[in-house]
Amino acid sequence: MGLALLHIGFPWYFKWKEELQSLTLLSRQVMKVHTFFIALTVFLMGVLCFFYTEELINEKIGRVILIGFGIFWFCRLLIQFFGYSSQLWKGKRFETFIHVLFVFLWTYLSFLFFYLGVKE
Repeated sequence: MGLALLHIGFPWYFKWKEELQSLTLLSRQVMKVHTFFIALTVFLMGVLCFFYTEELINEKIGRVILIGFGIFWFCRLLIQFFGYSSQLWKGKRFETFIHVLFVFLWTYLSFLFFYLGVKE
């Protein structure tokens, strides 16, 4: 849920007011709307995990949902390597730290949800 709340600061941190000016109105709005829905999805995933842990782990539909979460985070892990250029972080101390941190986070979440989804 905390990860979702970090999205609130994206427009300021990434200076979207200036950065997105060169885009069409539609592209700017798609960027903002999709960021909102990604944050909402991640937040709701957190709500399910926090408030419905037993149901997710012990019921068949819960385990299917957990496998879906695992797929979601594994796709995010792949995007970390194939969706972002290494030019964005290589040779930059803070950006490299964040890159490595997120690689570990996405890997952990992927395997955790897969494991919980398939264990009997």
